[in-house]
Amino acid sequence: MPAVTVDDLLVLPKIDRPAPGALERPVLSVTTAPPGLEGEGFPVYRAFAGVAMSAIDPFVHMDQMGEVDYAPGEPKGTPWHPHRGFETVTYIIDGVFDHQDSNGGGGRITNGDTQWMTAGAGILHIEAPPEFLVASGGLFHGIQLWVNLPAAEKWNPPRYQDLRASAAALLSSPDGGALVRVIAGELAGQRGPGVTYTPITLLHATLSPSAELVLPWPADFNALVYVLSGRGVVGAERRPAGDHQLVVFGPGDALRVGADPHQESRHPNLEILVLGGRPIREPVVHYGPFVMNTRAEIAQALEDYQAGRLGRVPATDLPHRQPGDVDLAHPEGTHPEGNGEQHG
Repeated sequence: MPAVTVDDLLVLPKIDRPAPGALERPVLSVTTAPPGLEGEGFPVYRAFAGVAMSAIDPFVHMDQMGEVDYAPGEPKGTPWHPHRGFETVTYIIDGVFDHQDSNGGGGRITNGDTQWMTAGAGILHIEAPPEFLVASGGLFHGIQLWVNLPAAEKWNPPRYQDLRASAAALLSSPDGGALVRVIAGELAGQRGPGVTYTPITLLHATLSPSAELVLPWPADFNALVYVLSGRGVVGAERRPAGDHQLVVFGPGDALRVGADPHQESRHPNLEILVLGGRPIREPVVHYGPFVMNTRAEIAQALEDYQAGRLGRVPATDLPHRQPGDVDLAHPEGTHPEGNGEQHG
């Protein structure tokens, strides 16, 4: 997992240990993400499957895309499709992905880059591997996270952020055993490049074997750890967690993760995402690519999409299907149990 690396972690700013007396968050649950297929058929793990909406609020959905080593001709993407009412965060760990949207945003991201698309009132977009990768095949691994928007901000104009890997703030644990990349939010006085409507923090951390990472964490945020690869323990209880597992923490001011001393040879370190945010605590009605507050707003989103009010597909060379071919219930990043009414 290259993403972002440094030659000497000891030269990086250090993460302060939590203040004396800080309450360490207990582990509430450890769940395993089921595998699935997305878009035009690329493999994913559904990170939040089976977890209550109240535990992940302000997030809605997260897919681990890959890790997969494609043969020539196999790389796949998504067709043109709409979004309304939330933000998509696409973080590429290995490989290359192209993005284009109906608001003029887009570009190519690769190892450690992030695309942050605020759908707001509505947008169309497409994500696809470039033609050279389709021809050659190769390694692909990434994350797509959906961040909800409060009702008052669901109608904001669409916005696109192209976040290069070099812009991520880099920190290390006090002993240099862990590298932390700050994609959004703040940690130890260092801010990530992502600009968010909903207050969140999103980190990618690499822990060497036997390393331990103890993070101060805002008491008003929830706290989640998702294991991309490797084995470790979480919380003061030292509960085991490994590949494709999501850890939900309870209340407190700090969280703890440790890497097992022996890791599988293909993945020599423990790789995790650490994320959390201030819960919105509003009703959520989620249907396919629309995340709104009421069923009436979902019906309006469908009507607006069919009438072309969510944007028009621009001229493009990306060889993927047009919106008329999209199954709106599952265009990308969704699963059947994710459609319906939920409450934060």
